[in-house]
Amino acid sequence: MLNPEVAPGEFTELDRFVFESWGYLVIPGVLSAAEAEECYDASKRLHAARERAFGQIGRGYEVEPCLERLIDHPAVLPKIRGLFGDRFILQASWNTMQPARGGIGGWHQDGSSAYNFNQVGYPVPLIQLRVSYLLTDQSRPGSGNMELIPGSHRSQVPLPDDVRAQRGDVPIGHVICAPIGSVLVFHNGVWHRTFRHDGDQDRYTAHYVYSPPWVRPADRLANADDFLERTTPMRRALMGEFERPDAPYGANYEPLPFE
Repeated sequence: MLNPEVAPGEFTELDRFVFESWGYLVIPGVLSAAEAEECYDASKRLHAARERAFGQIGRGYEVEPCLERLIDHPAVLPKIRGLFGDRFILQASWNTMQPARGGIGGWHQDGSSAYNFNQVGYPVPLIQLRVSYLLTDQSRPGSGNMELIPGSHRSQVPLPDDVRAQRGDVPIGHVICAPIGSVLVFHNGVWHRTFRHDGDQDRYTAHYVYSPPWVRPADRLANADDFLERTTPMRRALMGEFERPDAPYGANYEPLPFE
């Protein structure tokens, strides 16, 4: 099946062309099977106290070291830097669970229903870049995959209301089929949904959402002090912990501490 696959690490000009054309990238082989299993077990612990239904939990990186390491994974961070430059934050982190035998989700674009991103301008601006780590094998359709509509971040018209209401199929929907440990990176304006899950194993996915530094965090009102004290300088900076410059987010706002 055709996938917009790119190599891990460096963000190339071809990567940029693929992303601008489709609105998303797939990076295979980012996590080993053992690393994905460790993150899967951590995800199960995060969701253990809630009902066994589709849902998401934020800030898992504060309590699970394996999820913290994904914040600035070297196979992925250069892609984010290539799209945002040297100044961005981790706007949110969501760990999602789709139970075994789960149904199809609803079509949507990422953003805020309080003020949708398509109200800002056309084409829909890149305000949230979602990075999704696949912690289960999704190499065939019906395994809790993500389904996206390629290039829909540049569509001048929305997905029809009747299609959204009925959770209907579209002829250009692309079900992402990728093995365990792969990463999906996509633009907030791409129309997408959770595809059905026919398997017997609950599906967990670790999502990390990156934004310009002036975007308000969505998974927290404030960063946990104990997490900031023990984490790395790069991750602390990605949490948005920087001194307020004289001109907010202007020339004297320090970039991230890249090596």
